[in-house]
Amino acid sequence: MITTLLVANRGEIACRIFRTCRALGIATVAVYSDADAGALHVREADTAVRLPGATPSDTYLRGDLVVAAALAAGADAVHPGYGFLSENAGFAAAVQDAGLVWVGPPVEAIELMASKTRAKKLMAAAGVPLLAPVDPAAARAEDLPLLLKAAAGGGGRGMRIVRELGDLPGELTAAAAEALSAFGDGEVFAEPYVERGRHVEVQVMADEHDGVWALGTRDCSLQRRHQKVIEEAPAPGLDDELRDRLRDAATAAARAVGYRGAGTVEFLVAADGRPYFLEMNTRLQVEHPVTEAVFGLDLVALQLRVAEGEPLPSTAPPQPTGHAVEARLYAEDPARDWQPQTGALHLLDVPDEPRLRLDTGYTSGDTIGVHYDPMLAKVIAHAPTRTEAARLLARALERSRIHGPVTNRDLLVRSLRHPDFVAARLDTGFYDRHLAALTRGADEADQRLAATAAALAAAARNATSIAGGFIRFGAWRNLPSQPQLRRYRSEPDGREHEIAYRRTRDGVAVEVEGLRVVSAGRARVTLERGDVTRHFDILARDDRVYVDTATGSYTFTALPRFTDPAERTEPGSLLAPMPGTVVRLADGLAAGATVEAGQPLIWLEAMKMEHRILAPASGTLTALHAAVGLQVEVGALLAVVTDAQEEPTA
Repeated sequence: MITTLLVANRGEIACRIFRTCRALGIATVAVYSDADAGALHVREADTAVRLPGATPSDTYLRGDLVVAAALAAGADAVHPGYGFLSENAGFAAAVQDAGLVWVGPPVEAIELMASKTRAKKLMAAAGVPLLAPVDPAAARAEDLPLLLKAAAGGGGRGMRIVRELGDLPGELTAAAAEALSAFGDGEVFAEPYVERGRHVEVQVMADEHDGVWALGTRDCSLQRRHQKVIEEAPAPGLDDELRDRLRDAATAAARAVGYRGAGTVEFLVAADGRPYFLEMNTRLQVEHPVTEAVFGLDLVALQLRVAEGEPLPSTAPPQPTGHAVEARLYAEDPARDWQPQTGALHLLDVPDEPRLRLDTGYTSGDTIGVHYDPMLAKVIAHAPTRTEAARLLARALERSRIHGPVTNRDLLVRSLRHPDFVAARLDTGFYDRHLAALTRGADEADQRLAATAAALAAAARNATSIAGGFIRFGAWRNLPSQPQLRRYRSEPDGREHEIAYRRTRDGVAVEVEGLRVVSAGRARVTLERGDVTRHFDILARDDRVYVDTATGSYTFTALPRFTDPAERTEPGSLLAPMPGTVVRLADGLAAGATVEAGQPLIWLEAMKMEHRILAPASGTLTALHAAVGLQVEVGALLAVVTDAQEEPTA
C-alpha cells in the first residue's frame, strides 16, 4: 500500500496528482528547483525537497537527485507525471532498485517504446498500420514533404517539416541538435508528412492481471509547433469502423509490450480516413482530463491502484457520456511567432462553475520564469454535446481575468468559435491557415472605450477628495478647465490611444460624443453609449493597466513612462525578443560576415522552445555580442546588421 508519494515533476501536473492523493489519504512530497522555490506545487505538498539549481538538466532531469529526495522524505512511491523523466527507463529502474514503487509502466515497456524507430518495428509486427520510413540520405523529390522527428521524447521537440530537398541537411542538423538538448539523444528519423492529417489518440489503461481498457478517442489536431493547444473527447467525425480499428490497434499495442498503467497510443488519420501509428506515450498525457470527464474516471487514482498490484475495477470500462473540450492557456504571444512571455502573474481568475475544471500550477501573484514550459493552466468543459462543451469553454475563457504577461486566451476563444472548429473540420494545419485571422487586433472602437475607462479610473485614483473613492456623473457640462491627456498603448498590437478629460467640481469628465459616464471609481467604470451600458473593471500594476469587460480584456501601457528598447538602438540591431539562452550561432558567423535577409543567425532557447533570430536585411554583420551559452534578458543587443544599401562604397 502506498502511503507517501513523491511526484517527480512540477507545475500543474504535480498539483493535479496531489489532488488525487489528498482524496485517497496519501501523503505527498514535492521536488523543486531554486527557480520553483515559491511555486504552487511546493506550497501544496506535505513535504518538499530542494534540487539545487534552476535549469531542468540540473534539477528535474537528475534522476539520482530525485531518488535521493524520495528516500530522504520517507516516500514509498514515485509518480513521474509527464515530461522530464516520465519516459526514462533508466529512471524507472533506479526508482525500483531503491525499493520504491514506480507509478508507471514496466521498464521493459518504456524501453521498447522509448525509441520511435523501435516502436514502429514492434507495431508493424503486431499488425498496427504504419507510415513507411524514409532514409534521409536517399530521399528524393517525390518523397517530399518529409517530417523529421526525434526518436526519443515528444512535445514537438526535434520536429521539422521539409518541403525542399536543399533544406534537408540543415534541418536534419537542427532537429538532431534540438533532440540532443531536450532528450540527451540526437537520433532523428524521417517519414512522409501527411498534409491535413488529424491527430487522434486512444487512452489505454492496463493492469498486471491481463486487463486492458481502451478509453475511447481524443482529437488533438489543433497544434502549434507540433504541440497541442485544444483537445477533445471523443474525437468527432469518426465512423464506427474507424473507431473500432483505432481501439483494436491501441489494445494490440498495449498487449504487445506487456503494458501496465496509463498510456496513450497516437495515430495520424489521413484525409482519406486511413490511420497510421505515430507513437505510444508511456505516461499520463497532458490532455487526460477530457477522457476523465467523459468516462467519469480519475486516471491518477487508477494509476495508483494498478501500481499497488490491484486489478482494474471491471473487465470493461464504464460507458462514456457527453463531450469534453480542453484548452491550454499559455503565456505566449501567438501573433509574434508564439513567443513565450515571462513576468509577474498579477491575477489568474477563471470562473468556478459546474461542468468547468481548472488544472493549474499558478495562482495570482506568482512569477512566470524562463526555465520551463509557458503553460499557465488547462481549462476543461464537459457538456452533453460537443457544441455545448465548446460554447461553455469559450465563454469561460472570455470571462477569465488574466493580468500579467500576454497569453493565448483570445486565440483560444476565437479558435473554439471558428467555423472550421464548429463544423469539426479539424487537421494539424488549422493554425497555419487561420492564424492571421485568429490573432487580429481588437476592434479599435471597443479598445478605445476600454482605454477611456482606464483613464477615468486613473483620474479617480489621483483625485484628492472623492467621497468613498467613487465619482458619479450626470449630464455633460461645458467647463472652461483645460483638458488633461493620458496616452496609452494597447498590448500587444501597439495601437495608441490619447484620452482627454477635464476635472470638474464633481470629479472628471471626458469629451466623447455620444458617450455618457454613469460612474467611475478606482477599480470600476460604467459607461453608456447608444443606450447600451457596459461595465469595466480596472487593475493598475506599475506601468500596465488591465481592463476587463463582459466580452474580453484589454491591456494598456501608459506611454509617457516607457520607451521601446528598439527606439534606443541603431538600425539593424537584433534584440532578444525574450529572456533566454543562446544555444547556436549560424556557421561561420562573426563580425564582418555577409548575411542575407531572413537568414537565421542566432538560436535562442526559452521555456522549452527554440527561437530563430533572423537577419533583418541583406548586408554585413558589423557587431556580434551573442555567444553559445550566453543568458540574455529581453531587449538585449545580440548583433547588428548594416543594410547593404546603406553601406559606404569605395
